[in-house]
Amino acid sequence: MLSIKDIYKIGRGPSSSHSMGPSKAASLFAAETPNADSYQAILYGSLAKTGHGHGTDSVIRAAFAPKTCEIIFSDSDEPLPHENTMDLIAFKNGETISKIRVLSIGGGDIEIVGRPSQPRDDIYPLTKFSEISAYCKSHNMRLSTYVESVENSSLKEYLFEVWNTMKRSIMEGLSMTGTLPGGLGVERKAQYLFNQVHIDESEATRENRIVCAYAFAASEQNADNGIIVTAPTCGACSVVPSVLLYMQEKKQFSDQDIIRALEVAGLIGNIVKENASISGAECGCQAEIGTACSMASAALCELFGMGIDQIEYAAEVAMEHYLGLTCDPICGLVQIPCIERNAVAAMRAINALSLANFLAGTRKIAFDEVVHTMYETGKDMPRKYRETAEGGLAKIYRS
Repeated sequence: MLSIKDIYKIGRGPSSSHSMGPSKAASLFAAETPNADSYQAILYGSLAKTGHGHGTDSVIRAAFAPKTCEIIFSDSDEPLPHENTMDLIAFKNGETISKIRVLSIGGGDIEIVGRPSQPRDDIYPLTKFSEISAYCKSHNMRLSTYVESVENSSLKEYLFEVWNTMKRSIMEGLSMTGTLPGGLGVERKAQYLFNQVHIDESEATRENRIVCAYAFAASEQNADNGIIVTAPTCGACSVVPSVLLYMQEKKQFSDQDIIRALEVAGLIGNIVKENASISGAECGCQAEIGTACSMASAALCELFGMGIDQIEYAAEVAMEHYLGLTCDPICGLVQIPCIERNAVAAMRAINALSLANFLAGTRKIAFDEVVHTMYETGKDMPRKYRETAEGGLAKIYRS
């Protein structure tokens, strides 16, 4: 299993699989074919169905600039090796000089068909929560201590950069008003939520308002191509930072405390990515927002000093109640219902923290079991509900 740095990527939104991954692939192909005078990109599956809304065409053209690149959104129903498949073709004097097929597998990562996978720098010998839990209990260590024992000394420095970027995305989002790009006319709501203070506001209502304002802020920055951190994806980027920033302000947790929480959250995201998927195109929004909610729940438990069984219970509850969640972005934009889903997931993470505090001893379902279930559920889900904008709200909504 890879470093948790692979879960937390700093970059521009709106989509790790539809913008980060294709941009990475196009840049790599451009570097490999410096003699080409033009390019063509053929997008298939979810990349074709929602690529325009996600800005896939724009990031590919930018990666090949100043040379031209023709973008083709294929409607072929041929079997694909992955739901996010693209062909990149290089031309010289009108003749094809090179061609690759790329899979954008989620979280900004890519694979090139027919090529040996890049050597994986696997540093975690244990890949299941049950294995890691047993090891930690036998060595009397917390999950965060385990992460620190496996990772190298650069992790904490990187996570401080991650945390500062997360906070910046929230603060920048709170400072902005206006309409998000893409044509849906979605108004930014983070600042409005944050400022809606009522004289008789209860503590619970304030918590809901502030956490949701933070979640809207980072998600709106993502939708507007701002700099965010994948956690584990662009589309689910605001769940983890919104709850951590709120709790830091409320309870005066130190940045060191937050870093340990991010370590545990990253471990949870890693386990899901290794054993299932974090790609909405592959497994629906349960793979993105469900994983983000599990990460945030586990991070909160770590912040409050809960034990491994409580952390597992919170992460399991968070994922279990997102099973079957479709990915149905209207117009292929990471706006409706994506932004609100981040806010709802943030509040659900806090609910999972509370349940773990009271009910962890009654747990029947293991986190590994719910991760496996999520993957099977995603694979059973009809393709139109997996980031194609052909089903669900994307089909029903009419402006």
